[in-house]
Amino acid sequence: MLTFTAAFRHVPVLDHPTAEPWRRLSLHLHSQHRRCGVVLSSKSPPYPDVEVGERKVHEYIRHTDEPSEMRQMIDAIRTTLASLGDDETSMSVSAYDTALVALVKNLDGGDGPQFTSCIDWIVQNQLPDGSWGDPDFFMVQDRMISTLACVVALKSWNIDIDNLCDRGVLFIKENMSRLLEQEQDWMPCGFEINFPALLEKAKDLDLDIPYDHPVLEEIYAKRNLKLSKIPLNVLHAIPTTLLFSLEGMVDLPLDWEKLLRLRCTDGSFHSSPAATAAALSRTGDKECQAFLDRLIKKFDGGVPCSHSMDTFEQVWVVDRLMHLGISRHFTSEIDQFLEFIYRRWTNKGLAHNVHCPIADIDDTAMGFRLLRQHGYEVNPSVFKQFEKDGRFVCFPMETNHASVTPMHNTYRASQFMFPGDDDVLARAGRYCRAFLEERQASNNLYDKWIITKDLPGEVGYTLNFPWKASLPRIETRMYLDQYGGNTDVWIAKVLYRMNLVSNDLYLKMAKADFREYQRLSRLEWNGLRKWYFRNHLQRYGGTPKSALTAYFLASANIFEPGRAAERLAWARMAVLAEAVTTHFRHIGGPCNSTENLEDLIDLVSFDDVSGGLREAWKQWLMAWTAKESHGSIDGDTALLFVRTIEIVSGRNVAAEKKLNLWDYSQLEQLTSSICHKLATIGLAQNGGSMENTEDLQRQVDLEMQELSWRIHQGCQGINRETRETFLNVVKSFYYSAHCSPETVDSHIAKVIFQDVI
Repeated sequence: MLTFTAAFRHVPVLDHPTAEPWRRLSLHLHSQHRRCGVVLSSKSPPYPDVEVGERKVHEYIRHTDEPSEMRQMIDAIRTTLASLGDDETSMSVSAYDTALVALVKNLDGGDGPQFTSCIDWIVQNQLPDGSWGDPDFFMVQDRMISTLACVVALKSWNIDIDNLCDRGVLFIKENMSRLLEQEQDWMPCGFEINFPALLEKAKDLDLDIPYDHPVLEEIYAKRNLKLSKIPLNVLHAIPTTLLFSLEGMVDLPLDWEKLLRLRCTDGSFHSSPAATAAALSRTGDKECQAFLDRLIKKFDGGVPCSHSMDTFEQVWVVDRLMHLGISRHFTSEIDQFLEFIYRRWTNKGLAHNVHCPIADIDDTAMGFRLLRQHGYEVNPSVFKQFEKDGRFVCFPMETNHASVTPMHNTYRASQFMFPGDDDVLARAGRYCRAFLEERQASNNLYDKWIITKDLPGEVGYTLNFPWKASLPRIETRMYLDQYGGNTDVWIAKVLYRMNLVSNDLYLKMAKADFREYQRLSRLEWNGLRKWYFRNHLQRYGGTPKSALTAYFLASANIFEPGRAAERLAWARMAVLAEAVTTHFRHIGGPCNSTENLEDLIDLVSFDDVSGGLREAWKQWLMAWTAKESHGSIDGDTALLFVRTIEIVSGRNVAAEKKLNLWDYSQLEQLTSSICHKLATIGLAQNGGSMENTEDLQRQVDLEMQELSWRIHQGCQGINRETRETFLNVVKSFYYSAHCSPETVDSHIAKVIFQDVI
């Protein structure tokens, strides 16, 4: 039997001066108060094995049952999500596009409008101030172009019920000088082309508008410059985003016969009702008419600014549900959405719908990341088409400067790099990070596609915490403060809403879910703290703060209410491992211990029929023995945590390991290696030798790529929850190495102790 020879005389005793500390600790662990001792169970109890004060067990169970209000929210969201599908969208109606459609004359040769229901919609939706546009967010360009379009439509058909036109014209006059006040990054796309085109129509109708207003000179100058740069040969040859604003270019020498060949398969011009209406007015094309007829029927007389957005919407819904930490309640819906997205994936990436032939980097990056996370094989070479002269753009052939949200999503996607990937993903990551940092430094994190509650906060978190160092509950807690729900506004030619992407009910449910997590966390921590003091673990060099950190790392990864046994086992094993490690380091290594190996193994009582927990503890102690005081034990400690979680979860680790020996051993090897190297880098940064740390960091990055690939795609024979256990443990080590103690403390306070309101 292996024996540790030196005495424990330098270690403080517990109660009696002559007691050997480890023996005394062992007595505590095996005392008659067994439930309060160091007991690690492989059984999953119906409630966490923690102190609950005076509360009885049945009361605890009742409090952990899913409240009826939560159940109602889940059912309501599930019902709403069921409305998503092919050619479906939750977009709001656009007054601007509805007015442009209303301008189409009767195709049978009559004097009236072709789409009378659009006129009805305009009449019924003027706002109290005389304008049209988004009723809840005032952007002057949105209100002005929407109001001008509606006034032109009403005047064209000599409709002026309740002085609608006069009130609209008055609004335009009073707000003309404000047109250049808005942030340029919030300028609706195509405004400088479409607004002057409407002014020309207003002139023809003799509307009393100040056409010589100084502010219009700059807008007309921008229009003329932009129109002069439009390559007509390209416009007529291939589908481009120029077609989205076709209604503003009707004065150009357009060949409509050629342009009709560039329609999307649904009959639209780049999914735009306004552009399609312009084409219909000049060609009478039946496919354009059918597209508009479908929309008007679907949206009760109005039309959105773009249709359909089904791919875009489903990608973003999945991201929002995951970000808010409630995706586990909608796994079947998310699986359906991901299948839908994968069917739409092409070698050019993703467009906002299946009919549009022009992919964009925003949808592509979001889809790429989510598909890779969920085990789908997608090739990063799709990003090459968005690379131009060392920059990355939103659309192929785009000349405008990049915007924040597409670059933010591309940066997030670049972190899901696998071994052997095309280097374009690394180039995209470097470019997007530099772009975002420059915007952050200049306090210019506005985006031209969306107005959110706290985009700077979202970008800041992503830059500060890469995916491999971002723990689920921390990310969710931050996002609860950043997500605006229904207040988020999207920008195209006008403002619009995506009610299934930006949704107050998601936010309400996420906050309720997080409050329940906080309640359980505080309860569990209270029990763990009492367990810690009852067993006098502070005598071995640990602190209550380190015990709290251990619990936090476990609960920030394994946060579901029904998995209390797993996170508590992880936390307790972490506390015990630290106690043993601190003691060994204090006395100079295991070789100086008076205890033999069996005594140390028996230090902990394992309520474990299979003996797996005891064996895991034994293997960890043997690793300490083999390494003595040399080298890092962190890799072995990480494996101890993995084995503890898996055994306590009830998953059959031994059988799975036997069936998938190679894959399992690779996960273990990578986990151990990464955590060992992270510890080595940490020691160097805290006063040790900095030699070779850059090389070690490169090795860690490469190993993280391989681990990510094996977890998400390469080890499909291993249970998904088991693969996630490896990832959770490694990310907890990466997070600890990445963050300062002050940052960890702030996260503990915010995630567990600061009430979510």
